[in-house]
Amino acid sequence: MRSLAREAAFKIVFAEQFNENDEAFRRSVYRHDRLTEEDISFAEALVGCVREHREELNGRIAERTTQYPDHRIYPADRAIMLVALAEIAYFDDIPPVVSVNEATNLARKYSSETSTDFVNGVLGGIINA
Repeated sequence: MRSLAREAAFKIVFAEQFNENDEAFRRSVYRHDRLTEEDISFAEALVGCVREHREELNGRIAERTTQYPDHRIYPADRAIMLVALAEIAYFDDIPPVVSVNEATNLARKYSSETSTDFVNGVLGGIINA
């Protein structure tokens, strides 16, 4: 299921904000989350896309969060938005509203009480621009 793959991709992108690409960690996430080969492939595509386009994706976040200095954005929220923006920008088979909905679900699960609205507002502003 793609939701599990997105969640795994989020965990990896989150961790990579603090440590470089850690192959053992990535494998442990996939094993722990019991992802199928199809899910792993999708998660790998998302993580690879974020890695390749990180600067551009962070720029898009910065354009929508001018009132928040970079250090005020929770690392979990940033990772969630990076994964969602990678989907929105580079995965044409996924409707943007699905990416935003999945991102808000991740924010609800992994971040603060206000993060769901924050993530939804930033991503909504990007897809509605």
